[in-house]
Amino acid sequence: MKRGLPTITEAKREAKRLRAALAGKGEAISHAQALERVAQRHGYRDWNAFHAALRDRPPQGWEVGGRVTGRYLSQPFAATVLAADPFRPGWFRLVLDLDEAVDVVRFDSFSNLRKRIRVEVGPEGHSKERTSDGIPHVALDLAHPGTEREPDDS
Repeated sequence: MKRGLPTITEAKREAKRLRAALAGKGEAISHAQALERVAQRHGYRDWNAFHAALRDRPPQGWEVGGRVTGRYLSQPFAATVLAADPFRPGWFRLVLDLDEAVDVVRFDSFSNLRKRIRVEVGPEGHSKERTSDGIPHVALDLAHPGTEREPDDS
């Protein structure tokens, strides 16, 4: 994995800026040509290879050793990522070591604390599994604006 790569959204914005800058100098290029130049600028042979590398890369903080925050069964948590494996475009299997154990039982009469969880999260940072009231089991906070992944429209 190369360091310092933009997100797909940032790469597309870079292509738009490149097109605008070149148009200002009287050189018109298509959006596809701008995407190709952006890919080459980052060391990839073409947009398809660059896009695949960006798509398969976990969002910031989701790599092994990274730090994430979010909600597990509606309870806030902070955790260290112990494992991060892509299994479909935009989806990752994560193993998280929670800083503080989370009680997964809602009854006052007993508890079941969890400190380590395994979860599959998608591009929006949440699991597809939901509680009976429709809330995702896990919802990770995205690191910063721009880490969201756009639908594949390139």
